[in-house]
Amino acid sequence: MIRKRLGRLAFYLLIAGIIFYAVFPFYWAIVSSLKTGTSLFQVEFWPSNPTVANYVALFEEQPFARNIINSLVVAVVATGISLFLSVTSAYALGRIRFRGRTSMLMIILSVSMFPQIAVLSGLFELIRAIGLYDTLSGLVLANLILTLPFVTWVLTTFMREMPRELEQAAIVDGANDWRILTRVFLPIMGPALSATGLLAFILAWNEFMFALTFTLSTEQRTVPVAIALISGATAYELPWGKVMAACVIVTVPLIVLVLVLQRYIISGLTAGAVKG
Repeated sequence: MIRKRLGRLAFYLLIAGIIFYAVFPFYWAIVSSLKTGTSLFQVEFWPSNPTVANYVALFEEQPFARNIINSLVVAVVATGISLFLSVTSAYALGRIRFRGRTSMLMIILSVSMFPQIAVLSGLFELIRAIGLYDTLSGLVLANLILTLPFVTWVLTTFMREMPRELEQAAIVDGANDWRILTRVFLPIMGPALSATGLLAFILAWNEFMFALTFTLSTEQRTVPVAIALISGATAYELPWGKVMAACVIVTVPLIVLVLVLQRYIISGLTAGAVKG
């Protein structure tokens, strides 16, 4: 009995430690964002004189609202295109037998494993050649290299687990492949689409290297680049309060999305884990 209680206590302590490790950095960012001046270097679990001056200055001194809109547009469009193309390709790769299907899946997986720096120069030349440099369309095109292979691979795995009886019944009723996909499979793919869509959105929202390389003007920058370019006169005068305020603003929408879609995320990530 004592051993069981000690085991349960150890388990709860482990969970508490993991939660503290994951949540404390964000909590400390909130605390730091409410400080100014030398108070930033004082260790306090809550500021004695909290202020929102950093948040106000962030929007007054630079077009941070425009940067947020840019990130939102790029992430939403890239995620939407990735989901549309991935659903159709996942149906072909997961339900239709053809020569080279396995090789194509391996190629898709290998593309998702490439480091960004490996494709940076070639992608830069492509985007500049087609006239999309320093545009949001160029960033969307660049982000598809990150989101499209990932979403395709995940949805293909989910599509393979769909009951064969549903497809056979639709074929008997005279449905073609497009109707089977849109009328039979798509309505029950909500959890998988929510999970993969959210992960793709986070990937595009946080992307930094492509956004830094393929944009030049302040009006076209996304949030990660805007945060990285916040600077002071010297390294010791770096406005850490504004940096922390920007990090809080950028992180809050992601937390809200995860909390709203958590039921669908869990269902989508565990779909197909148990058969029978």
